[in-house]
Amino acid sequence: MLQISQPEKQTFLVVDDHALVLGGTLGILKQTYPGAEILTAQTAQEALNQVEQADPDLVIVDLVMPETIGETAQANSGLQLLKTLMERYPKLNLVVQSAHVRILVWLKPTIDNHMGGFTVVDKSQPMKELLVMVDWALQERTYTPREIRNGLQLKPAWMQLLQLAFQESLQDTAIAKRMNVSERTVQYYWTKIRDVLEVYPDENKNLRIQTEVRAREAGLID
Repeated sequence: MLQISQPEKQTFLVVDDHALVLGGTLGILKQTYPGAEILTAQTAQEALNQVEQADPDLVIVDLVMPETIGETAQANSGLQLLKTLMERYPKLNLVVQSAHVRILVWLKPTIDNHMGGFTVVDKSQPMKELLVMVDWALQERTYTPREIRNGLQLKPAWMQLLQLAFQESLQDTAIAKRMNVSERTVQYYWTKIRDVLEVYPDENKNLRIQTEVRAREAGLID
């Protein structure tokens, strides 16, 4: 079982209208995060109410769900819920657990601007992959499937960060001062850059060196 360091008290919200999937997700979360309070919702409206009331550390959300009780489950409800959550709670940590991850392409600009953790796992993958995505999201990392990435599209601020880090050899504190942003914003830029470059945590490798190598390979820095 994946062993994850965690604070004493966390609150998770799992949003899914499929009882079997919901039960499996709850089981693995309770086993891995025994001290966490785990809430559930089965509709988009219920999820919004739960987030407003409970202020969770993490929301795990399916993309196909009913808007309210008695309505038919549809992807549009899940997409709108996700968009609303990112707009209202820009630092909320999110995990999308769905069999329809490709439709996230419609939310790409909103995902790019989201400052909280944002990871995606297909429902067909083993539960251990869900746990990895939960861990990464709680660390405010970003992971999106290749299907919803449209090539190497880095924003000007992200490009400036690469230049300062790898051509001027500045550390994050100095980068934040040069860019006139907070260090948290610099960390947010890093996680977005690494997702575009497909650089993800590996206990045997240095993330910063990996990022530099991929950026140079892609021609983003000299």
